[in-house]
Amino acid sequence: MSIDTLRDLMPAYAKDISLNLGSLASETVLNDQQKWGCFLASAHAVGFAPVVRAIEAAAREKLSPEAMTAAKAAAAIMGMNNIYYRSLHLMKNQEYTTIPARLRMNVLANPGVDKMDFELWSTAVSAINGCGACMDAHEGELRKHGVPAAQVQTALRIASVVHAASRIAASETALQG
Repeated sequence: MSIDTLRDLMPAYAKDISLNLGSLASETVLNDQQKWGCFLASAHAVGFAPVVRAIEAAAREKLSPEAMTAAKAAAAIMGMNNIYYRSLHLMKNQEYTTIPARLRMNVLANPGVDKMDFELWSTAVSAINGCGACMDAHEGELRKHGVPAAQVQTALRIASVVHAASRIAASETALQG
């Protein structure tokens, strides 16, 4: 399965999503590692099997095994952090923000790929998971290291389209079953 196969799964009412998948796969604002890492981390963040398989197949042609692992690690660690830090952000009792998290997050310090690529993927996953605190933290790191807004925005575009494609594919699968 490839991006084109995934695009073919989109029904007529989701033509915009299909077109966006195609244009983002051809996007040049990000290098291949940044782009396909965003695709892969986003697919794993949503976790709908047919979309994960399609994007894994496409990403495997563009990413090293280390980058594949790191993109999945971004989805995994942000899956935990986004819930924890979003909760702290939403709770009125600010005492919780003063207590150490006591959660292992070693992959953030040593992701196995360029740190800014990992930050980009973490930003995309945080957008999918709706954690404003994490989006701000990761975007801040990216900007501090000179990553242009256009690259951050492209990662967010990829996250939004992968999320939409996953939701559409899941709802269409539900209608078939």
